[in-house]
Amino acid sequence: MGRGQAVKVVVTGAAGLLGWHCAARLHAANCTALHHGEASPFSLVTVDRETFQDHEALANCVKGADAVLHFAGVNRGEPGEVESANPAIAQDLLKACAMSGTTPHIVYANSTHAQSDTAYGRSKRIAGELLANAFPRYTNLILPHIFGECARPHYNNVTATLIDQLWNNEAPTIDPEGSVNLLHAGKAAEVAIDAAVNRRVGVIKPDGHRIAISELYDRLAAFHLSYSADVVPHFADEFELALFNSYRTGGYPAHYPKALQIKGDHRGILFETSKAGGSSQSFISTTLPGKRRGDHFHLDLVERFVVISGRAVIRIRRVLTGEMREFLVDGDHPVAIDMPPLHTHHIENLSQDSVITFFWSHRLFDPANPDTFADPVQLEPIAA
Repeated sequence: MGRGQAVKVVVTGAAGLLGWHCAARLHAANCTALHHGEASPFSLVTVDRETFQDHEALANCVKGADAVLHFAGVNRGEPGEVESANPAIAQDLLKACAMSGTTPHIVYANSTHAQSDTAYGRSKRIAGELLANAFPRYTNLILPHIFGECARPHYNNVTATLIDQLWNNEAPTIDPEGSVNLLHAGKAAEVAIDAAVNRRVGVIKPDGHRIAISELYDRLAAFHLSYSADVVPHFADEFELALFNSYRTGGYPAHYPKALQIKGDHRGILFETSKAGGSSQSFISTTLPGKRRGDHFHLDLVERFVVISGRAVIRIRRVLTGEMREFLVDGDHPVAIDMPPLHTHHIENLSQDSVITFFWSHRLFDPANPDTFADPVQLEPIAA
């Protein structure tokens, strides 16, 4: 990888949980560089399921790639289909690299199930062997159970399913003997990116967090009880923060905005926006008519917006997608809007007077690690 040149990284399975988190972190690095007037460190190419069905398109995607983070795969379905699917996907990647004359570093998202004698285990193992035999630079990234923001519930992600059931007041069925080894998608993505950038080859097996499913549910239920009362809990470690961020993102956007209890008398109105179990930071800003604040996203900051005077629109877009939501807000009817991680956002004044907004975040601002990445919410500019 040439010094001073953007590293071309291809992410397969980019629409999936791990692929999206990985692409978002590469995108965050590019956003930081752009904000500082520097060249982008990465040339990011995302590959979806449809691209794998077009050999020429796939070859164009991987042409000149320094690294391919290979997360595309099939993990459920009829046993015969699952067993053949992952080796077939690996073969498609091999053909595309041969067609383009490219020999990239392959980081393969393997599974702890690869050593099991099941259709899925054999499928993952064989796909990995095909890639290892074809590429001199190969990283076998053996991952435990991945969880994280925007995981698909009722599919193959127990954490996302429990979160969805809590938000919808559904009673789960829990195996009292069941347990899971959890790793946040963001942590797994960081390991994959590090392997690609620093050319780490061989087997990498990041540690997960072993937890009984009953205890996992109890923690999520405690989050739900606390969050429903507008109390953000204290986080004992990074795992709890990641778990809480996964929980609260599970409520977006269906359970947005969160209604607040308003108390009023002859003096006016009084309302609490949020309370914290640990350190936190809050502030108030004014936004002039027609102006916007924001156009950035965060990796894990818990952040809340409350407009207390004036009318405004809050726009939130899931990064690397066109999925944007708008929330009209005004100070006469205060509501809370929480910013999901990896969703770029801004607030725009729709009033003739200043909009006054209360902001709260779960930790004090650290200039050395601001966790703020400039990225426009609207992909097309709007008139001033």
